[in-house]
Amino acid sequence: MVDDVTRARLEALQWQSTLVGASALALCAIAGIWSPGQFFRSYLVAFLLWSGVPLGCLAILMVHYLVAGGWGFLIRRPLESGTRTFLVLGLLAVPILFGIPFLYVWSHADIVASDPLLQHKHVYLNVPFFLARTVAYFAIWYALAKTLSRSSEAQDRQASAAATRRLYNVSGPGLIVYGLTVTFASIDWAMSLEPGWFSTIYSAVFMMGQALSALAFVTLILALLITTTPLADLASEQHLLDLGNMILAFVMLWAYMAFSQFLIIWAGNLKDEIGWYIPRLRGGWQWVGLALAAGHFALPFLALLSRDLKQRVRYLAYLSAWLLIIRFVDMVWNVNPAFDRSVFRFHWMDPLAAIGVGGVWIAAFLSELKKRPILPLHDPDLPGALAEGLR
Repeated sequence: MVDDVTRARLEALQWQSTLVGASALALCAIAGIWSPGQFFRSYLVAFLLWSGVPLGCLAILMVHYLVAGGWGFLIRRPLESGTRTFLVLGLLAVPILFGIPFLYVWSHADIVASDPLLQHKHVYLNVPFFLARTVAYFAIWYALAKTLSRSSEAQDRQASAAATRRLYNVSGPGLIVYGLTVTFASIDWAMSLEPGWFSTIYSAVFMMGQALSALAFVTLILALLITTTPLADLASEQHLLDLGNMILAFVMLWAYMAFSQFLIIWAGNLKDEIGWYIPRLRGGWQWVGLALAAGHFALPFLALLSRDLKQRVRYLAYLSAWLLIIRFVDMVWNVNPAFDRSVFRFHWMDPLAAIGVGGVWIAAFLSELKKRPILPLHDPDLPGALAEGLR
């Protein structure tokens, strides 16, 4: 368990997050009475943003279990806490299910009947199957996270080679399961907003964004905890440097995937594919796209080239906060032009819904974080990893 001072800080933050999140969602819900379509659009942006954090936590955590790098031990507890919030995340997904008629054109029988392409895709894109898949995704993610959590708890209770081996053995197949489920979830929740369009790289862009969101978020949590015992005595500049390099790697991977998708589709100049980019490159949305190129790649890339910045947790925290903000902009750019195709429009419910969903999810995260020791106990790789960072 965390010490009393840290627990008090986390509990205060938990209640503040709950109050802010619930208040923001209540305001959105009230406004949604008069504008339900806008409410569900803004809520979808918020859900896509914040669902990426626990999913990214799950992926990064499994990578850590496989490679056991020193960087991972500093953020392992925040990563584990993020993965134990899938029940709350599942509840936060419920409004999306109620908003299907407002979000997805393939849910309207009259539109499907007049569109041969939608008729062809109706076997997959139909409401009952959509609901079943969404339930299946959360069941799989919850089961995977629960399996990892139980093995980690067993390792905390006593030194157990079997528990450590289970973490390793589950993580390899678990990453494959993560990749498959996130691929289909990104198609269902985001790509099917425009069912006539498709991209084989789309889910990869989503996965890189999720990993980046998770690393940015847990870096903020690390900055909050690093002055507490035992992190204050064990965290080193080398550990922070490794974490900064991880963030840099996913900044570059996201940019590579996103630009590859754009380049291939733009060079192909096919009507069915390029139609997704056309509204996002005119009517004001092109400036948002340029802001993403600068803020999601160029700025963090140049900043993270600095060894000094990566060794200072305060600077890493500032950069991480920026990355979460720009991840929100990316979700707005992905979702909103599907509805406002001719001109840029940014609604006040977009950031308010993000604050609401984020506040509720962060409260659930903090509730989990305070239940476990800040560092994992009895992991055979922990002493060596910490000693390596102190050299």
